[in-house]
Amino acid sequence: MYAQHLWSPSQAMGKNVHVWTYGHAGRPVIALPTSGGYAHEWQQHGVIDGLHDLIAGGRIRIWQPETNVSETWNRLDASLAVRMRRHAAYEQFLTQELVPHIRQVTGRSDIVILGPSVGAMYAVNFAMKYPQLFSEAIGLSGRYEARTFTQGQDNTDVYYNNPLSYVWNLHGEPLWQIQRQTRITLVCGQGAHEKNCLKETLQLAHGLQQKQVPLALDVWGADVAHEWVWWRRQIRHHLNQRL
Repeated sequence: MYAQHLWSPSQAMGKNVHVWTYGHAGRPVIALPTSGGYAHEWQQHGVIDGLHDLIAGGRIRIWQPETNVSETWNRLDASLAVRMRRHAAYEQFLTQELVPHIRQVTGRSDIVILGPSVGAMYAVNFAMKYPQLFSEAIGLSGRYEARTFTQGQDNTDVYYNNPLSYVWNLHGEPLWQIQRQTRITLVCGQGAHEKNCLKETLQLAHGLQQKQVPLALDVWGADVAHEWVWWRRQIRHHLNQRL
């Protein structure tokens, strides 16, 4: 499956970052994990096998980095300031190290960033903050209210990583850049464990529509649950549409 097990030294993170890659050509894709944060998560849950023809046929090339979600959004034993500093370090790794590497290796700038669950918040947030780096973000079953993960605590750093807060205040040049350089796709089911995700997906979709950001909203049926069996299908469907 063209899988390569890489350790990429990161100055921003101050440590090696675990990255798995799949493919040899095609549109570059950054695939983000859920709250486990593991770089091999998509392979473990059969997503890579489900994309075999797209990968082997040179239509997509995937990079899946681990996240430091255990140091940030999922961490309860550290101050909010410490947690947000670690999130900022990961943001720097992704935008200043991984993306330039992908552009250099592929010669392409039409990067898609996507992920399910908490990975959706990462993907959509980064695309909105850095539309010049990501031509599209796809969020599946996302939680877009960052204060959910900070037990209601808020500060400037949380605000600027909370799509459901800052979307309403976008204006001027930052909004212009988003409108012209990226596209957001929000996907969610209506089944088990999707209630809060669906609520936040619809809220964010409303905010993006109000700001005239290019948006696709894809709500699946009442049988579609917050599970990998559905995310595999949704990822396949939406990546195939973009090739």
